[in-house]
Amino acid sequence: MLQTIAIILIILWVLGFVSSYTMGGLIHILLVIAVIMILVRVIGGRRL
Repeated sequence: MLQTIAIILIILWVLGFVSSYTMGGLIHILLVIAVIMILVRVIGGRRL
């Protein structure tokens, strides 16, 4: 579930970066959230 959301956020970030919208700050925040979700998934998966 988290991985799917993270992938969607990364795709949205790439689309926003390519289309060069003026909402750069929001898009970069989405990227940071996606990266954090991936890290939580990887770290949490190894603990289990």
